[in-house]
Amino acid sequence: MDYDIKITGGTIVDGSGKAGYAGDVGIKDGRIVALGSAPGKAAKTIDAAGKVVSPGFVDIHTHYDAQIMWDKMLSISPWHGVTTVVVGNCGFGIAPTRKDHRLLIAETLESVEGMSVEALKTGLGEEWGFETFPEYLDAIEKGGTAINIGVLFGHTPLRLYVMGEDATEREATPEEIAEMRRLVAEAIDAGAIGFATSKARTHVGFRGKPVPSRVASHDEVMELMGALGEAQKGMIQITIGKGLSYDQFAEITEKTGRRISWTALLAGAQIAGPGSYKDQLRRSEELIASGHDVVPQVTCRPLNFEFNFKAPFLFESAKAFNVISRAEIPERKEIYASREFRDSFREMLAKPGNNLGSAFPVATISYCPSDTSVEERTIQDVADERGMDVVDLALDLALANDLETRFRMPVANADEEAVEELLKHPETVLGLSDAGAHASQLCDACFSTYLLGRWVREKGVLTVEEAIRMLTSRPAEVFGITDRGLLAEGRPADVVVIDLDKVGASSLKRVYDLPAGEDRLISEAAGIDAVVVNGTLLREDNVDQIDPAAQKLPGRLLRNGAAA
Repeated sequence: MDYDIKITGGTIVDGSGKAGYAGDVGIKDGRIVALGSAPGKAAKTIDAAGKVVSPGFVDIHTHYDAQIMWDKMLSISPWHGVTTVVVGNCGFGIAPTRKDHRLLIAETLESVEGMSVEALKTGLGEEWGFETFPEYLDAIEKGGTAINIGVLFGHTPLRLYVMGEDATEREATPEEIAEMRRLVAEAIDAGAIGFATSKARTHVGFRGKPVPSRVASHDEVMELMGALGEAQKGMIQITIGKGLSYDQFAEITEKTGRRISWTALLAGAQIAGPGSYKDQLRRSEELIASGHDVVPQVTCRPLNFEFNFKAPFLFESAKAFNVISRAEIPERKEIYASREFRDSFREMLAKPGNNLGSAFPVATISYCPSDTSVEERTIQDVADERGMDVVDLALDLALANDLETRFRMPVANADEEAVEELLKHPETVLGLSDAGAHASQLCDACFSTYLLGRWVREKGVLTVEEAIRMLTSRPAEVFGITDRGLLAEGRPADVVVIDLDKVGASSLKRVYDLPAGEDRLISEAAGIDAVVVNGTLLREDNVDQIDPAAQKLPGRLLRNGAAA
């Protein structure tokens, strides 16, 4: 056979942003060997007539760090055409981790990224099979993965590894900083695509303590990032916060020469500090215009969190909730029932400039087994009907259901005009799917099909060529992934066949398929007819085509941004 796979009759949109053109794609031995004209026979032919043929999508902001150890298919990302992911974002991860710190890492990930401790303990098992970051990369490579993966080296596990529980309490000593810098250099040498950290006030870890990266001094941050400058390798991912924002971005890029991509520029969230998204966009533009390589991440979907008061992630950075973060579940119930806490909660919501104050009353009650009549109604509507305050209504419903009552709250990006401006800005990059994190709270791993269905087909805001570039070559370029994101002869064959008339993401559905039977939200894909990874047909007609337990998986570990 001339080809292992031939995709015929489609419109080729190569990821560069250039106009699509009619043609065939020939794939042999994992690479694209013919593009446009592909005469000859193939072992497998995919008819793409009336469809778009594009590079596989690149998701630069995921948290599959632990999930990859038990779910080699990295569901649900490939369902939505994603063939390359980046993990380690926000400075979180599971390596390096000493054996006696494993529970601390699990509790941190549960608190800050909505990952169930029981799922993590069951999925990772008693013996993780690695301790250091190089060992973690080797474990990924040995275990295999359905899609490609690049790994950022995370500041939080690094600090815990060197400092133990002190990592959440104090600044590091010069000797500890030196050891951390050595480990950053080791990680980059082993294949990390960069270094990630966070100063976000919403990032609260185990027992209500700040995640370790938030406690780091400015000197520590600069010293660790200096290891990338010395190596002249890798990019820097930052989740923005007090002491690590626009002024520091300028200093970091000047001293290291490395690119920064920061999370996240959202409409209506004020994650980057006081001011509108326009203020934040302007400050980003000023940095870029003055020669600083700084790229804000944006997202195409409204950011809606589904939460319960057992794990009130959205509120844990507030002073009023410190007592909740430190308490076990039985004690939390007592606190929620108290007038003192409820008054402090109301006071917090009433503070000027607090976005949660306006978002909380219009949150939807999504699950309430004790009274299903209130489901899919807002807290405010039900409270008004019953002559109650919104805080009392929500907490009464939570207590009536053992804190399992769920609320779906809009956090950011509800204004599509603002989102359009952010998406179309030439200096932003599409990110923040958070795939693998907040599993029971949100599901934006479907961002790619949403972008194509909502912003290309329905709204006509983006051309298909613009959208495909945003999903492929642009994120690959920003994160230094050098061998993905384009269709070209000789390049790895990561290919997606898209039916633009149908493409989209379904409404969210709750399933219980995580280890230990824990739950997560998923969204099913439409219009993704075929997904090819490194020349292997991974999915066709929404069905996996390989058995991860019986077949070699096609994904590759992208050390320093490329497969070996």
